[in-house]
Amino acid sequence: MIAATFNLMSGEVLAAESVPNDGVGSTSLDPIWAPIEEIIIGGLASLIVFVMLYKFAWPAISKGMKDRTARIQNELDASAASRTKAEADAAGIRTSLGDVDGERSRLFAEADAQAASLLEEGRLRLTKEIEELEAKAAADIAAAAGRGADDLRVDIAHFSSRAIESSVIATLDSATQQELIESFISRIGSGQGVTS
Repeated sequence: MIAATFNLMSGEVLAAESVPNDGVGSTSLDPIWAPIEEIIIGGLASLIVFVMLYKFAWPAISKGMKDRTARIQNELDASAASRTKAEADAAGIRTSLGDVDGERSRLFAEADAQAASLLEEGRLRLTKEIEELEAKAAADIAAAAGRGADDLRVDIAHFSSRAIESSVIATLDSATQQELIESFISRIGSGQGVTS
C-alpha cells in the first residue's frame, strides 16, 4: 500500500498483476530491498523531519537541557551553602556549649555574691532593729517603773489615810472626838483656820 502511494506520487501506476502476492497481502518486488522510489522518498521525508527537528526542536530541547542543568546546579549550590551554614552553626553551638559551663559558673558565682550581700544586709538590718527594740523596751520599762512608783505612792497615800482614819477612830473615845471637833470649829470661827 505504501508502495502504491509512492508510485502514485512518482507518476507511475503499477498494475496489480505486476506486484507479487503471497496470498496474505502485497509484498515488494525485491525481498531484501524496498523499491528505489520508496527509499528516496522515505529518505527525503526522514531528512526533512530531521532538519525540522534540528532547526525547531533542537534549540528548545537544548535550552530545556541547559535550564535543567542550571536549575540542578543552583540546587546543588544552595545545598552546599546550606550544608556549610549548618556546619558553621553546629560549630557555633559546640563552641557555645563549651561556654555554657563557664556561663553557668559565672551565674552561680554572681548568685552566691548577691546572696551573701543580701544576707549581710539582712543581718545588719536585724541588728539595727534589735537595738531599736531594746532601746524602746528599756524606755517602756523605765516609763512603766515610773508609773508603777506613782501608782504605788497613790495607793500608799490612800491606804495610809484610811489606816490613819480608822486608827484615829479606834483610838479616840467619843469625848476626845467631841473635844477635837469643837476645837476645830472654834478655830475656824476665830479665823485661825486649820494648823498643821
